[in-house]
Amino acid sequence: MHRLDAARDYALGLFRIVVGFLFACHGVKSLFGVLGAHGTAQVGAWPGWWAALIQLVAGGLVLLGVATRVAALIGSGSMAYAYFSVHAVQGLFPIENGGEASVMFCWTLLLLAFTGPGRLALSGALSALRPRDSRVGALPHA
Repeated sequence: MHRLDAARDYALGLFRIVVGFLFACHGVKSLFGVLGAHGTAQVGAWPGWWAALIQLVAGGLVLLGVATRVAALIGSGSMAYAYFSVHAVQGLFPIENGGEASVMFCWTLLLLAFTGPGRLALSGALSALRPRDSRVGALPHA
């Protein structure tokens, strides 16, 4: 066992928090015209407004560690779509077509979809608060 293995789940949790925060910031930037934006996405416009909404919601869920795998998978797919529909038509490599952020978010979110939230996730705290019934399939008491 490597000595860093003990901190793996905490490192993954911190990684998830940073990636979720940055992804949500991209959504906030496009939806609300802040954080250095050059305007806002027109409400309901395809694909810009919808991509920004996915970034905000999925980024927030990933940041909090709630429904992390599903949110990360949806976010990853949206970034793959963004890369191939917007950036790849301008050149083969991300460094030449401006698609580095799309590729990085796509792959980091895909990694989180497979690894899960790690430590420091709100879903873990919420599940610890839920009362448990030892009977399989038992309904909670009123």
